[in-house]
Amino acid sequence: MDYHDYYKRIGRTIISSKRIQKRVKEIANEINKEYKDSDVVLISNLKGSFRFLADLVANLKIPTILDFIAFTSYTGTKRRNEVRIIKDLKVNVKNKKVIVVEDIVDTGYTVDFILKYLFDFKHPLEVKICTLLDKPSTRKIDVPVDYRGFIIPDLFVIGYGLDYKEYFRELNDIVEYKED
Repeated sequence: MDYHDYYKRIGRTIISSKRIQKRVKEIANEINKEYKDSDVVLISNLKGSFRFLADLVANLKIPTILDFIAFTSYTGTKRRNEVRIIKDLKVNVKNKKVIVVEDIVDTGYTVDFILKYLFDFKHPLEVKICTLLDKPSTRKIDVPVDYRGFIIPDLFVIGYGLDYKEYFRELNDIVEYKED
């Protein structure tokens, strides 16, 4: 992507960095209250959720274990119905309380796949879903969302870890991606 093309793809701000940070602290406080007497394994679904995870962990006051998993259901800006495993867990989550940290839940295919995968093969005690962004208007499969940052309309967004072909993750705000 050339320099000029890069900047003309950055659309209007959907959620400012200031609003994101405020909401991340609120979510962390909810998790702190719920898990005040236990520890939890946070699993980040890479790569989009890495910034959300980092800020979330910085605001947690409970014992946590971190691990990373990578599943994908996108090609460019297009959602696919098929989910693929790219990176598996290293931490044993058997009989542990788990929170899967997602950047965005839209169709529900990825979350549904992750939940089935974890329960069928990793046997955690419980799994909760924590997502920065939720697009219920695009949901194809009903999946639980236990902690939600923001509900957004059916837009393709970038920034704060979310990408288009690996670009734009460094943006501090969440913005609309502008196609040609």
